[in-house]
Amino acid sequence: MLVLTACGNAAGSGGSDDKLIGIAMPTKSSQRWVDDGKNMVEQLENLGYKTDLKYAEDEVDKQVEQIENMIVKGADVLVVASIDGTALTNVLQKAADQDIEVISYDRLILGTPNVSYYATFDNFQVGVLQGSYIVDALNVKEEDGPFNIELFGGSPDDNNSYFFWDGAMSVLQPYIDNGKLVVKSEQTEFEQAATMRWDGNKAKDRMENILSKAYSDEEQVDAVLSPYDGISRGVIQALKGVGYGSNDQPLPVITGQDAETASVKSIIAEEQTQTVFKDTRELAKVVVNMVEAILNGEDAEVNDTETYDNGEKVVPSYLVNPVSVDINNYEEVLIESEYYSEDDLK
Repeated sequence: MLVLTACGNAAGSGGSDDKLIGIAMPTKSSQRWVDDGKNMVEQLENLGYKTDLKYAEDEVDKQVEQIENMIVKGADVLVVASIDGTALTNVLQKAADQDIEVISYDRLILGTPNVSYYATFDNFQVGVLQGSYIVDALNVKEEDGPFNIELFGGSPDDNNSYFFWDGAMSVLQPYIDNGKLVVKSEQTEFEQAATMRWDGNKAKDRMENILSKAYSDEEQVDAVLSPYDGISRGVIQALKGVGYGSNDQPLPVITGQDAETASVKSIIAEEQTQTVFKDTRELAKVVVNMVEAILNGEDAEVNDTETYDNGEKVVPSYLVNPVSVDINNYEEVLIESEYYSEDDLK
């Protein structure tokens, strides 16, 4: 009773006040997951649902334990953003045995039939936006080049990482093939570029290593493909450590994702160049609609029934569109939409 009373707002209608929604998030170390959790709890509790929100701080065993506890508490629906998309097969079978349906949130849960829906952003398009931004910022189509670029990927245990990478490379690879873009480190495969757990410190170390080994001839880095703001900030630290960021040696074009406040401030300060904004309020709305459909025995609205095969089934999905943000449009996209206030970005 203590858990249920503390976790929710019992006001509501339509019988929602006795329904518990378990929400398993990966970590509080990334601002976007904090925002995701807050937005889902707010919207669900406004409708009278009780919520049990937990963060596992990127510990897979801890996330499994948290989900098991939600099942024991009698959760009616589980919303899970997995740390490792392959590690939840057994615990989700326990949920299925109790007739608890599961919504995979932003990261596709793999290797299990026990996922009813997938709520996410158009992850391939995220990569397309990042790759296209680099091409346009360097004016690769018109200029002879070559331009030096280094590539960073996301965490290999996150299925989204491959979509981000494939989207970006669908734009960049032709220019790498024709020599207009040159990867001096020669690290051109996802496995070489991957950043375990999206760790900015790991990205910083890798960038420092690349700079010392591939750029000792005083050639400059013109662009860095980064799939996530935390990685971008690590890359920027490494670059500034060897003198980038001055008038004589400007920082390269650096992409990102999630529009974290630290990185939006970095964009305003003309360090990071771009980020991809994913409005977690809109994704929370999708989840709420899925929850209500499940509890009412109805089919939830989806807009993709082909793309997201988790190895056991193609999971019906709803994809929200991402938006590219830079110094020219951050006020319109982030402040005028009231996602951030002006004070948030000071």
